[in-house]
Amino acid sequence: MRQEDKKVVPGQREAAPGPVPGRTGDTRAPGNAPQDRTPHRRHRNHSAEERLRYWFDTTLTRGTAALCGWLALVCLALVVPVSTVLAWTDQHTPASLGSRIAAVWRNTGQTMRLGGEVGPPLRVALSVLLALIALFYVSTLVSLITTGLTDHLIALNRGRARILERGHTVVLGWSEQIPTVVSELVAARTDRRRRVVAVLADREKPAMEEDLQATVGATGRTRIVCRTGRPTDPAALGRVSPATADCVLVLPRDDPRDDAEVVKTLLSLAAAVGQTDPVRVVAAVRDDRYLTAARLAGGPRATVLDMDDIAARLVVDCARQPGLSHVHQELLDFAGHEFHTVGEPGLPGRTFAEAARACPVSTAVGIVHGDGTVALNPPRTTPLLAGDALLVIAEDERSTRLSATPAPHDPTAFPHEPPDVPVRPERFLLLGWNRRAPRIVAQLALRTPPGSALDVVAEPRGATPAGIRAVAAASGPDLTVLHRPGDPMLRETPDTPEPADYDAVIVLGPDHRPGHPDPDDRTLVTLLHLRARERASGRRIPVVTEMTDDRSRLIAPRAPGDDFVVSGRLIGLLMTQISQNPHLGAVFEELLAPGGNSLHLRPAAHYVRTGRTASFAAVAASAARQGACAIGYRSHAPAPSAPDHGVRLNPPKAHVRYWHPEDRVVVIDRTGPPVGRAVGCPS
Repeated sequence: MRQEDKKVVPGQREAAPGPVPGRTGDTRAPGNAPQDRTPHRRHRNHSAEERLRYWFDTTLTRGTAALCGWLALVCLALVVPVSTVLAWTDQHTPASLGSRIAAVWRNTGQTMRLGGEVGPPLRVALSVLLALIALFYVSTLVSLITTGLTDHLIALNRGRARILERGHTVVLGWSEQIPTVVSELVAARTDRRRRVVAVLADREKPAMEEDLQATVGATGRTRIVCRTGRPTDPAALGRVSPATADCVLVLPRDDPRDDAEVVKTLLSLAAAVGQTDPVRVVAAVRDDRYLTAARLAGGPRATVLDMDDIAARLVVDCARQPGLSHVHQELLDFAGHEFHTVGEPGLPGRTFAEAARACPVSTAVGIVHGDGTVALNPPRTTPLLAGDALLVIAEDERSTRLSATPAPHDPTAFPHEPPDVPVRPERFLLLGWNRRAPRIVAQLALRTPPGSALDVVAEPRGATPAGIRAVAAASGPDLTVLHRPGDPMLRETPDTPEPADYDAVIVLGPDHRPGHPDPDDRTLVTLLHLRARERASGRRIPVVTEMTDDRSRLIAPRAPGDDFVVSGRLIGLLMTQISQNPHLGAVFEELLAPGGNSLHLRPAAHYVRTGRTASFAAVAASAARQGACAIGYRSHAPAPSAPDHGVRLNPPKAHVRYWHPEDRVVVIDRTGPPVGRAVGCPS
């Protein structure tokens, strides 16, 4: 084959021509590869577009003068030909060459703002000079204005500007509670005016706004303002004007080891606001070792919540009274009925019983005295004095109105005598162990009858066995604690003790640790095993589950009436409620305490004759005769898809329904069954 007939495969370099073997000058040994090391480069012709781009990039590097010069040349190259065409096609332009050239100059000068004067060269030069001066002034002014606005917008986008508001709500920090807190502040119906929620966190302002927009959604008349800064820095706190705020919420951190940051934030807040006029503060810590320090740093107007303690109390309440978590959820969020304080001119001089009967669409549960103290479920004969307010459960404070005539009820609906409730030992199964488990065991020891038992299924790792032995020794003889070593995630582990033989099964996840899987992952696996066991045995297993993320609750396998305690969400709801009504701190403290007035789900037969219809006014009157406040009921057969799980709080007194023997009445009453109360006492 001839040399010129050789074809080159695309993408393959053509072999460089070398000496032909056998010819003069060939010094290679036969069969050896060529030893020519000279690089062979292929020169590619660059396209016009690539050369133009390179020229433009080079021009940009020469500075402003080169750019202005090229811009002027390009404009002249475009304006002069067009002006020439206009001058030569204008019928009003004289036909002489000088006149048409003058017309071209005038069009060019007016287009490029060069004056366009004609006449002697000096006059033209002076007009051009004045035009350039004017152009320089205008362009400089526009540049200064543009730069100033751009810098200001950048500063605002960084979240460094200070807000000037009064009566707003300040949220300090960023944690898992932020979507719940902001959403509830938006939903709060405390008034009808526009409100401002200011969020200060050590995050970029656009990122915070994007996250809140995705989780909160439309905010209506509430405006959310985000600022960037460390809440522990008093200078950064000034950006959200805490001194003029109605309330400041200090969110707990996701890790208990960061509770020291909460204390530092409270100290910085006191330094920024001053001691003469402290602001109202609601904060929370996870580790009780920082609780006293946080309360000291917050000052007299601060409410500091112990998250682990509240979560343990809620878990125990729900374990002993299945379905109670739905009542707490209804009372804590602003979507339904919640606590409000109402001051009416007609209240002074009335007794609590008279005021309660005069509320047709709300439920009176206590008195807020003029000194700020709260009496929950006071004696019915307690008088209301000047300055006192009524604590009610209502849709909002505007819906509470006192009626001149109480809602009528049928006295024949009252039971002759409340049925006796036998007190028996209770049995609980605890699957899992975390830092809140000792508190749960301690609360069970305080609330359960003597002879109760708790079986703990947990892996014998680390300090878990020692911790279980310690709480078993501290529980005393009334509660027996037994450790059954095992992994709750394994299918066979929950089968060793029969879950259906217990009054309730409590499922706990491990503590959250950075770099480890989500604690809810283990909890979901344990729930799957429990539900499989329930289907296999055909016996219902009452389960109380503690979770860290509310999204896990939505996908968890559940049965009707299951209780889920999402501690982070409930703490966020509680903080928001207290921020809108400072008296609620004492109310929820008493409701969650082992002694005193608490929430109870009691059989309807305690307060009304079952198997017949009766109004809720009859139930409320019957509960009042027994020293309790009836605030709602729970149907025995809730719809599977009902969001309230059959719980209805604050029904109208005129609401009439059929009362089934398995229905429950939600009451606020002293701890313990209503045995031994005087049934015939006056209301």
